Amino acid sequence: VQVCKFDAIAPEKKITRLLRNQQPERYNMKTLRILIVRVGGQGVILCSNVLAAAAVKAGADVKKSEVHGMAQRGGSVTTHVVMGDKIASPLVEEGRADMVLALNNDEIERVKHYLAPHGVAISVPDDLPGKLKNPRTINIAMLGLLSGHMDLPEEIWHEAIKERVKEKFIPLNIDAFKIGRGRPAAK
Repeated sequence: VQVCKFDAIAPEKKITRLLRNQQPERYNMKTLRILIVRVGGQGVILCSNVLAAAAVKAGADVKKSEVHGMAQRGGSVTTHVVMGDKIASPLVEEGRADMVLALNNDEIERVKHYLAPHGVAISVPDDLPGKLKNPRTINIAMLGLLSGHMDLPEEIWHEAIKERVKEKFIPLNIDAFKIGRGRPAAK
């Protein structure tokens, strides 16, 4: 993991530890550039942390950066997650995003210029919030939706959720992930 010499972009300690201590099975993973956006304080960082952890578990090199803006005052938060065999920069350039995951639909308009011509914009389906046991898990449900566009086994996603979510909230978040992925939640 490369670290910015000015500490402007710092890698997650847990991800760094995973890279040093594990030799994960490698899955077929081309370079993916993903933007995750939402109004601040609504799960963007957790969502990107779970995504990055799943990619590391799959053997990918992962770089991640966050732009907080005025998040504490309800402004937008954008995270850039780039993964693949060898990644140099954590930033997604305009016109190069393979996927934009908008955790609220108003944000798509603000970042659509980041999408590559082949890119996919994923926004919250109208019926998704009503299917969730807790509306605060929309971020993980949307990650379940995004996971359908990636070639990673569901078990890897569950492991990443277990690493990143407080223990008492793991079942709730795994259920939300399954719902987003289009599978029924546990009863």
